[in-house]
Amino acid sequence: MAEKIDTPDISKEDVAKDKAAFVAALGFPILVIIGGFIGLAGAESMASFSSWVSPLLGIVMFGMGLTLRPVDFVLVARRPIPVLIGVVAQYLIMPLTAVLIVWLLHLPSAIAVGVVLVGCSPGGTSSNVVSYLCRGDVALSVTITSISTLLSPILTPMLTLWLAGSYLAVAADAMAISIVKAVLLPVLLGLVVRLILPKLVEKITVVLPWISVLAISMIVAIVVGNSKEKILSAGLIVFIAVVAHNLIGYLLGYVAGRITRQSPVVARTLSVEVGMQNSGLAASLATQYFEPLSALPAAVFSVWHNLSGAMLAALWRWRDRRVQNKESIVV
Repeated sequence: MAEKIDTPDISKEDVAKDKAAFVAALGFPILVIIGGFIGLAGAESMASFSSWVSPLLGIVMFGMGLTLRPVDFVLVARRPIPVLIGVVAQYLIMPLTAVLIVWLLHLPSAIAVGVVLVGCSPGGTSSNVVSYLCRGDVALSVTITSISTLLSPILTPMLTLWLAGSYLAVAADAMAISIVKAVLLPVLLGLVVRLILPKLVEKITVVLPWISVLAISMIVAIVVGNSKEKILSAGLIVFIAVVAHNLIGYLLGYVAGRITRQSPVVARTLSVEVGMQNSGLAASLATQYFEPLSALPAAVFSVWHNLSGAMLAALWRWRDRRVQNKESIVV
């Protein structure tokens, strides 16, 4: 039996929001791809900017903090079960899927660590846009992303040490401190600024995603510049690993929602939240603590998960239209 999704009448304002969201979802990977080409073309120059990766990530996370409101965390008390399912699925499905992919593809140590690091990262901020496009529960998406991000200083280093320690040495303590500096503090600072200057933040909200994606594009350019020589030989296997990781995340995230008897709307949201990762964080940590090649899976993930997210949204909307048309014929 087809799932029932409420599809209320769409206003002109909703159509405008949809168009803006689609532009963002498709524009993000294009800019990131451009960043990758810049990294390839100017590898020597971009490699010299390695120290910029953490500050650039801080800009992304500060922007995320500016978009948060206290009400986003109230949802934890009002609807704790779907939030808990989302966060647990995020830190269970993606890390274990990463280990499975590393084992199946027999990935070399440097790439294996990068894939696992992506899997152990919190949800990506672009998942909120994709959840909206999928007609998911946007409030739930924002809350799960926020909670998984706040937990990342503890869970990301711990899981990486546990799952990737056999490939390369993992400095979990130092990694945790780096996440606090580059992720937790900027997010909290952004939240405080929004509380103090709400009107100013509202005026710049429209440009925040683009500032973030420009910062991520620069991170990708630096990562690609650092590993240019190995990209041609390892690029295909990394792409296969990233695509498999992302798609399995979407599938198992949705399954996690349905087997726990959540609504189809919540299941869609969980699918997006689990499948989309904070690849900027993974790239930053890989650049700091591992070989340059270890950051390549995160760079590829930055491009791919935005493209796949837009395609997933188009698929869900096409399915909704089919269900709606069948119901209108029956009536």
